[in-house]
Amino acid sequence: MNAPLLSRPLALRSADLADPIERARIGAFVHDHPEGTPFHLPAWSTAVARGCGQKAHYLIAQRANGEVAGVLPLTEVHSPLFGRALVSAGFGVGGGILAEGAGPVAPLAEAAWELAARLSCPTVELRGGAHPGAAWMADETTYCGFTRDLAEDDEAELKAVPRKQRAEVRRSFEKELEISVGCHVDDAAAHYAVYAESVRNLGTPVFPRRLFSEVLREFGNSADMLTVRHRGVAVASVLSLYWNGTVYPYWGGGTAAARALRANDHMYFGLMSHARERGCRRFDFGRSKTGTGAAAFKKNWGFDPRPLAYFTRTANGAAPRVVNPQDPRYRLQVAAWQRLPLPIANRLGPWISKGLG
Repeated sequence: MNAPLLSRPLALRSADLADPIERARIGAFVHDHPEGTPFHLPAWSTAVARGCGQKAHYLIAQRANGEVAGVLPLTEVHSPLFGRALVSAGFGVGGGILAEGAGPVAPLAEAAWELAARLSCPTVELRGGAHPGAAWMADETTYCGFTRDLAEDDEAELKAVPRKQRAEVRRSFEKELEISVGCHVDDAAAHYAVYAESVRNLGTPVFPRRLFSEVLREFGNSADMLTVRHRGVAVASVLSLYWNGTVYPYWGGGTAAARALRANDHMYFGLMSHARERGCRRFDFGRSKTGTGAAAFKKNWGFDPRPLAYFTRTANGAAPRVVNPQDPRYRLQVAAWQRLPLPIANRLGPWISKGLG
């Protein structure tokens, strides 16, 4: 009698992300897996490595016949401020072990831990995916994700938005706001300027400009930037990924003028319409920390929070990394960053943020 499929031996190896055939095989596996995300794709790992100067590692579990049985993208993060870690997926909100059944999970988790030891990384962080085992600390309370179906048209979408938020969207229609979508140099410059001001106002360092350009390069037609302008001036902008029928608004924000103009409300409603035109059926509003204003904003749009499970393993005697800017220990640093002149924040920010992972 043949052994059950999941009990057959698995081979673990590192993927060659420079090989287009390898990338295509991984992409097909991620696409077909119900828990697959853009952050599992080789395109994401490659863009992060190039955009932030960190090294990508990609583990594959495969069966004797060569079929992919599981994957684990990892970013080797170095930072003089935040230490060293292997992160899955680096600069993503998702990632972690993606496997067919339980068989590949433990071997992939152990391979990641052994790789971390060889690279002198005292911590491995897995953002989602299958539970890697008892040796890992699980956190299911810090972050929530927000995803729901898109309505069939703009009118139905507006009705699907709860009353209070619907009123904000309607007010935005009266503010002389114009929407443009593109991936050209001018689009990228407008997006980065708005996003950089937005995160400075929140007290966090902006990511390197090259990270955005590399994501656009790697995802091609599956990414774009939607920008809202008021009388010709960009006041809100978002870089989104489109994958497997879902739109992922990922890096977005607004200037100081955006609030009074309801520009962010206009932007996300416009993105829902644009994504529908692109054939998307789902809207993934990303993650937010539980109990924050960002989480409340997404709930106001009719999105129900779903706890996200993250897993961490840290070497004996080492302390886990703390990179969440909302951690109380960073209160003074956040307040100081908010007061920085924007040119200084934009110069210092990428040096700090590229080590966050």
